[in-house]
Amino acid sequence: MMHAGVRAIRAAFAALVLLSAATLGAGYVAADRAGDRVTGDPAVEQAFRTGERGPVVGSRSAITVVATDSNAFVSDEDDAPRAMAELVAFAPDGTVYYYENDHTRYWDVDPVEGTAATVEFVYADHLPPAACDGTVCTRNGVERVNLTTGERTAVYSRITPGKHSTRWHDVDRLGPERLLVADIYADRVFVANTTTGLVEWSWDAQSDFDVSSGGPYPEDWTHLNDVEVVELDGREVVMVSLRNQDQVVFVDFERGLLDEWTLGTDDEHDTLYEQHNPDFVPAERGGPALLVADSENGRVVEYQREDGRWVQSWTWADARLQWPRDADRLPNGHTLVTDSNGDRVLEVARNGTVVWTASVGFPYEAERLGTGDESTGGESAAALGLPDRHPPPPSASVRARVEATLPGPIVNAVSYLFPRWVGPSEALAVLGLVGGTLGWVTFEYRRADRRLRPRWPFRLERR
Repeated sequence: MMHAGVRAIRAAFAALVLLSAATLGAGYVAADRAGDRVTGDPAVEQAFRTGERGPVVGSRSAITVVATDSNAFVSDEDDAPRAMAELVAFAPDGTVYYYENDHTRYWDVDPVEGTAATVEFVYADHLPPAACDGTVCTRNGVERVNLTTGERTAVYSRITPGKHSTRWHDVDRLGPERLLVADIYADRVFVANTTTGLVEWSWDAQSDFDVSSGGPYPEDWTHLNDVEVVELDGREVVMVSLRNQDQVVFVDFERGLLDEWTLGTDDEHDTLYEQHNPDFVPAERGGPALLVADSENGRVVEYQREDGRWVQSWTWADARLQWPRDADRLPNGHTLVTDSNGDRVLEVARNGTVVWTASVGFPYEAERLGTGDESTGGESAAALGLPDRHPPPPSASVRARVEATLPGPIVNAVSYLFPRWVGPSEALAVLGLVGGTLGWVTFEYRRADRRLRPRWPFRLERR
């Protein structure tokens, strides 16, 4: 009987290990995206460098620029690891118009006013301890590039300590010499003069929010990831995305926070859940409205201002949308969306169908040149009468059922931390493989230890 029990336990461990290994193997073969991903593909970069390239995405009416974040690493020629991030522009015919991967991460991209194909982008470079007084640090900066000629110009940069949550995700130009910066490291927004280097204005989130709100303080309290100057009631104010507070707030340059305009509430996730890149649609284009990449809710959502409050007016998601981090309303009524964990940039038509897509590794932001910065050339969903779209129920596949039962942040965390092809089912297989192997080894060790332990031929007598 004992031998039968041992055999059953061994069979269970063997089945768990074999099933987990098979799941990982099948996931790798089925979900390997090296063949359909534009960025991160060495062949695409080589084709751009040599000029021998054909279309890699569908055609569109203008240049589309994509900045990518990175959670994967490759080795340079000196075997030093670096993040695999790119700035890529697709020509109207679908060819690669411009490509670079010189920075650790790319964030915000804005068209330069008065030019046809020049953009300013925000980057982050993780620097070694030798450049940072013995510790790691990050250079956050803004650079300008002419996508046609490749001419690049440094605009502004600063160094912050550490790597995690020290970056600037967004910088907007206010004039020839002034930049509005979203500073995650200091939980503030500030205006910098690029000529003098001086900070001319700033708003600190601590002036209006308690540190018990949002994320862990001070490591990653607000994750302040987006800024934009908008016009409210005839005056310019700053719109700020406080990701970890689940809020979009409006700050007057003189009066401070305008409470009555705030969208969202900390930890009230039905409205917003750790959002990115909100865009303001003004009254003359059917607003006031806010188009938001509602990241952890896995949707793009829009809110319309009605009778002094925000009312949800549109939402869009499909079965693949996982972690959107940018959404722009185009002048034709379409919506340009970046789906970071879905590895794609897509264009959604007025009827909710996807009419263009580019397979891009972990994109952060996309811009369609000639349509205005972000959503400035587009109308509100209410004015356009856009229909809502919700993803269909999960399919019968095991993976779809597993993902449907897990909270969105868990699915997104797995997609972010593990290699690109590892989804939730593959992550469970990793746990099964490791746990099953360790459990089996421990079981066999304990059995061997019991067999080898000496049996005393005598009893200790009491005294």
